[in-house]
Amino acid sequence: MALQSPFFNGNNKREDSTARPGLNPNAAAVAHPPLAAAVPAAAPVQATAAGPVKEGESKLTVGPNIKLKGVEITDCDTLVVEGSVEATMDSRVIQISERGAFKGSADIDVAEIRGVFEGNLTARQKLVIYSTGKVTGRVRYGKVVIEEGGQLSGEIEAGTSPARPTPVAGQRPELTPVP
Repeated sequence: MALQSPFFNGNNKREDSTARPGLNPNAAAVAHPPLAAAVPAAAPVQATAAGPVKEGESKLTVGPNIKLKGVEITDCDTLVVEGSVEATMDSRVIQISERGAFKGSADIDVAEIRGVFEGNLTARQKLVIYSTGKVTGRVRYGKVVIEEGGQLSGEIEAGTSPARPTPVAGQRPELTPVP
């Protein structure tokens, strides 16, 4: 069932000038359907390896053939990259599609890479590289899953905390004897 707007006809002219009082005192009042009936149903919730996208979460999608360059992305629960992004981000989830590319720095919980990521990536919880995915640069992760065909290269560290503690000035590092 197709719903038509009660405010416009095919010529983009207002059908009912009494939608707001005082505009046309000579017009008769017209009953309109409740707003909820005119609003389409919400899209179904998408499930990903990172979990379902919940209603009310912020999601930014950079569509195909879109180039987003020189930005800082914050307060974004999920970034979906179908085009090209050069940015710095701190988020919860990044999803890069097969034709998507991200260049820059990302500090996130879960990364799902089907396209290309180049730069500094910290996946605090999980890094998933699918068969079409390629990740290069400085990469740190909590857990990693790489499908056959997926590529990972560069400076790689398991765990998201620094690998070596920095010695305090004036202290000598402990030496262990070699057997």
